[in-house]
Amino acid sequence: MGKGFFNVPIAVNEPVKSYAPGSPERKAVSEAYKSMFNSKVEVPLYINGKDVKTGNTRTMSPPHDHQHIVGEYHIAEQKHIDEAIATALEARKSWSQMPWEHRAGIFLKAAELIAGPYRAKINAATMIAQSKTIHQAEIDAACELIDFLRFNVQFMTDIYMEQPESTSDAWNRVEYRPLEGFTYAVTPFNFTAIAGNLPACMALMGNVVVWKPSDSQVYSAKVIMDVFKEAGVPDGVINVVFGDPEMITNTVLASPDFSGLHFTGSTHVFKELWKQIGNNIHNYKTYPRIVGETGGKDFIVAHKTANAKQVATAIARGAFEFQGQKCSAASRAYIPKGIWGDVKDYLLEDLKSFKMGSPEDMSNFITAVIHEGSFDKLAKYIDGAKADSNAEIIAGGNYDKSKGYFVEPTVIVTTDPKYTTMCTELFGPVITIYVYEDDKFSETLKVVDGTSEYALTGAILATDRYAIDEAAKALQNSAGNFYINDKPTGAVVGQQPFGGARASGTNDKAGSAQNLLRWVSPRLIKETFVTPTDYRYPFLG
Repeated sequence: MGKGFFNVPIAVNEPVKSYAPGSPERKAVSEAYKSMFNSKVEVPLYINGKDVKTGNTRTMSPPHDHQHIVGEYHIAEQKHIDEAIATALEARKSWSQMPWEHRAGIFLKAAELIAGPYRAKINAATMIAQSKTIHQAEIDAACELIDFLRFNVQFMTDIYMEQPESTSDAWNRVEYRPLEGFTYAVTPFNFTAIAGNLPACMALMGNVVVWKPSDSQVYSAKVIMDVFKEAGVPDGVINVVFGDPEMITNTVLASPDFSGLHFTGSTHVFKELWKQIGNNIHNYKTYPRIVGETGGKDFIVAHKTANAKQVATAIARGAFEFQGQKCSAASRAYIPKGIWGDVKDYLLEDLKSFKMGSPEDMSNFITAVIHEGSFDKLAKYIDGAKADSNAEIIAGGNYDKSKGYFVEPTVIVTTDPKYTTMCTELFGPVITIYVYEDDKFSETLKVVDGTSEYALTGAILATDRYAIDEAAKALQNSAGNFYINDKPTGAVVGQQPFGGARASGTNDKAGSAQNLLRWVSPRLIKETFVTPTDYRYPFLG
């Protein structure tokens, strides 16, 4: 780390550990996995620095072994949400006034705790509760969350350094105030890093937070809060509640002190929240900030000059890592006829080598999808493709939920570019491929742009620079993160700020200063040194 403003460390990306056989990190995470898998954890609500046990609990089970119980978590009643809001507002009185470098110190300490003593534990929790392989857990729960915490501090210092011009007559300065009231973080199951970042980045900027994690991510959410507590986040600054999302949200959004929503999840839910906030707008003390990253129907487009092996690898990784449950996962691909034969051969060869099973076996590339609802939805669309005359399954197509929610990596080839699985967000290990005529590249780009309501990520693979330029222009509004000669997944904090537009969200770019600016309300202060005592200007004579 170098030195930044006021000696605050400048962030660098956390190195990804290999977990190669025989490595110390592999041994550490294996031991943590076994210990956590074979014991039961109790997860209370966390309100005003206290563990709150309601007595109304739900169990937690790994998606890859859904009969095995690893713990239980407590469900909130409305009075707990009211208490979380009240204690957050009380904590704001001190937290909003805390010097920024002390807030920075807390979250830099949290980053170092994850990088060190909590690394195996947070990775193991993510493997158990979200069925991530060790590599996917490492790049998410450890590296990306560490990067968010470190880079956010750097972004904060950069924001505070942005100041207006002053003169000899007056000193002008901008104070980046936290929002007036409290904020609400709603986080998804698929990334532990997102779950930690959404409340943390708002708190870093001086805000107080009510945080509702996904029911399918409670286990690793507890580890995140354990880290935040040890790092010194004061009581009441981040309050964690679980339970009925409708009750929790209705209670939060009914408060006149609600000042901001930081959301990652489904497009439908986000639109409903936006509408609810609009309906309540006359009740609020301020106009709430609304930031959301939602769905995607992410694409890969290959040009006839693309390298077939590179295209196949982009599909294999982009569509099937973490069972296709990344917001950015490739779920539709457009391949020219001239290279399709080679791409198909390479892709089928890769899929044959995939191993599927529990993440405890680190030779597995594929594990389970998150829950039964997801499994059933995927099975329905796979069965539909088997029955449809304009679709053919060339790989996978099988599924089994007897022990875990396992869906084989499935490749559908369709003759219809608007086939249902080319358009519908599935969020699982299913990709649909449309093979187009080599000379129809321009027409195909128009199809790509017009097929989906989403615009999160996309990729073009080609060696012809004119083709790359044409795709970049034609698909300008089709993806907030656009990748050239790469898969459409794997954004790194500080390198590829992440977010999409259209139905994919507000595109406020997590992992950038742009996002943090949404959680402050600037106040301009002008201090005049010699104050005028006469209203008359020279032109009056």
